[in-house]
Parts: sequence; structure tokens; C-alpha cells
Amino acid sequence: MRDHTDLQNMNERSLTQQAAVRRSTFSPGEVKALRPFSIWEISQFMFDVPADTLRKKLADDPSLPQGETEDDGRQRWFSLEEINELRRRLRFRGKSLQPERPKGRAMRVAVSNFKGGVGKTVVAQHLANAAALDGYRVLCIDFDPQATLTHSMGITEVKEWNTVWGIMCRDLCREADRITATYDDPDECPYPSADELPEDVQSIGSQRFQDFIQPTCWPTIDIIPSCANAAFVEFASAQYRSMHKAWSFFGCVARYLDELPDDQYDIIIFDCPPAIGYQSLNAAFASDILYIPSGPGYWEYDSTTSYLGQLGDAMADISEGFASLAEDAGLNLPKHFHDIRILMTRFENTNPLHSAMMDAFRNVFGADVCQNPIEMTRAVEQSGRFQMSVYEQDYRQMTRETWKRARQSFDRAYDEFLQTVLPAWRNESSKKEV
Repeated sequence: MRDHTDLQNMNERSLTQQAAVRRSTFSPGEVKALRPFSIWEISQFMFDVPADTLRKKLADDPSLPQGETEDDGRQRWFSLEEINELRRRLRFRGKSLQPERPKGRAMRVAVSNFKGGVGKTVVAQHLANAAALDGYRVLCIDFDPQATLTHSMGITEVKEWNTVWGIMCRDLCREADRITATYDDPDECPYPSADELPEDVQSIGSQRFQDFIQPTCWPTIDIIPSCANAAFVEFASAQYRSMHKAWSFFGCVARYLDELPDDQYDIIIFDCPPAIGYQSLNAAFASDILYIPSGPGYWEYDSTTSYLGQLGDAMADISEGFASLAEDAGLNLPKHFHDIRILMTRFENTNPLHSAMMDAFRNVFGADVCQNPIEMTRAVEQSGRFQMSVYEQDYRQMTRETWKRARQSFDRAYDEFLQTVLPAWRNESSKKEV
């Protein structure tokens, strides 16, 4: 006979092996480092100028970053920090290389679907990397206890109190004290104050809001990481709700992000777990835009349909049942998204079934389906296998055309993503100015 201890032992053995594999992936020194980028990449994919024009700008001004040459002595390679300095200092035909950044807080995008294997983390990772290469400052929040996005960013050691679980504990303590303070006589409050909550909750709840944010191997991408133990948040949150029935549990992350300075980040991307629970609901209520990846098969279509229904029902129930609590906590219900987008992943143009499924998605969801799917290529397959996005992969490790095709597929998806984000961002900015 076997029981829960067998599951725990199997988990410990697997975690040990998992950690060893992940550390070896980030060699040398067991630390993941971001590769440099060539003038060819910078000119063609980032600045959209002829390579010779960029070379001339560098030659004319030796104070600009000059990159480093490798063995052949011809191609120059630049770090992302150097690329960002070039963005700040260079102009072409009087045009700035800096990306558009409307005033106000960062835009928040949740990548969510409860079907596993549809590419949520791949999409979140590539959108974050593309935005960073475009000159934006990005914060990723890993809501998924599988922590794949966390590991892909080069982070392997994470304590559960530094995850979204910690943010929820902190929020419970702050909300408990806020609610108690609304009573003239705190003793008349039917709910516990923070000092009446369990000690472990109080300990985690004492963290500062910046304590949850960790740097990554990308100089302009930070992350609130996840870990396997963070799966306990679903059980813990149910316990916390029973302790404090006036706690608006679905607003924790939204309240946390409202504490961040408006100019700390430009884009915040959530990687959600393959389930509708406390974490994914927090992501939904905190986000401005909902991105739903789906594979090109019937089961993915079926699952996406179920996801839309269940998330919609859950949000409707919260809007109706928690309206007064939400208003007291400064939350607006019902929750409104600036946009909802469905993105096809693992798509093969030459596969008739994939084309038929794309037509089916468009027939049902119309303009909500992104025009540019993520194509399945060798480079995309390797991005999952080696925990490296297409942007991180060195094109010299494969044929340039294979890498270029994958990069262009993600670039098209990112450009469409930006066409969704920027109007919403401008709208938020104009509302604040009124």
C-alpha cells in the first residue's frame, strides 16, 4: 500500500534532478546569462535601419557603445545595456529609437488558459523578451507553481513566501487592519485584525512590496517568481478566506501592483497556471488585457471554450457576491478588460487541420483571434527544450533562415500585441489627465 508519503518522496527525488538539470542548462557557472546581439540583428530587427547606416553612426561618434568583436574580427556584438544606450542617444532622420510610452502606470497583460501545453509560458516569455528588446521595462509575474517562466529567466532557488502566495498573505494582513480600522471600537469588528492571524501569515505579511521582485538575466526584465511549493496557495487561500470573510481575496495582486511607482515598469506580463483558482482569478482581476493562447486542435478549442465559460461565470459570481466588499476595498466591479485576444500557437501553415481550426476559431470569435499565429518551427521547439526563447537563441547555432523564420513569427505576434496594448495604454493615460 502507498500513501501521501510516497508522493512526497517521489516529488523530492524529482525536484533534486530537476534542479540539477536546470542549473546545468545555465552553464557556465550555473548562471543564465543573456547573449550579445550582432549589428545585423540590431539593424534589421530592432532599429529597422540599414546595417551600414548604423555602422557609420558608430564610426562617426566613438563615444557611443562600440560593442565587441569576436574571433573573425568583423562582426560587432552588443549587450542589451549597450543597445538601450544606443536607443537613447541615436536618432535616424530625426526620429527617436525609444518606444512609445504613454503616461501613467504600466499596462498589465494576463496570459491565461486552463488547457496545459497550449504555450502560455512560451507566449509570456517571448512577449516579455520582445518588449525588452523593443526598449520597454518589463515585470513578469509567474502565477504558475510549475515555475517554468521563473526557471527560463535563470532563477532556480525561490522561497514560497517570495511568490504570489506571499503577496496574498501580505494583502490579507493589510486588509485585516484596514477593515478593523473602519470600526469606532476595534473590539466590535467581527473579523480578526492582522495580529490575530496565524504567526506564519503575519511573518510573510510583514514584507515590503519591493521584496517580491527579483532581477533576471535580462537587465530590463524583473520577475515575481514562483516555485513548486507555491501550489499550496490554493489551499492556504481557502483557509484565509474562512478566517476573514470580508477579505476580497481576488484583489490582492491588483492592490499590490497599485503600490508600484508608475514609472518603475512599462509592461507587466502574467503567466497563469492551467486552472481557474485563487491565483488565476487574481491575475484576471489585476490585468488590463487578457491573452488566451490555444493550440490548433479540437481539444484545445474545446478547452478554450470551457475556459471562457468558467472564467466568465467565476468573475460574474464574484461581481455579484462581493460587490459591497470590493467597493469598500477600492475595487471596481464588474471587472472590465480593455481587450480579450485569442492567440493560436504551435501553428503549421502547411497543415490542413491547423488551417481548418484557425477558420473555426475565426468563425466563432471573429476579430478577437489574433491575425498572426505562433508558428511551429525547430527554433520554437528548442526554446522549450533548452529554456531559451527564440530571442535568446544564437542564430549561429542553427541555419540563419530557421532562426529568422521563428523570430519573424514572434515579432509579428509581438507587433500585433503592441497594437492591442498601446491604444489601451493611451486610453488609460487620457483618463488620468482628465
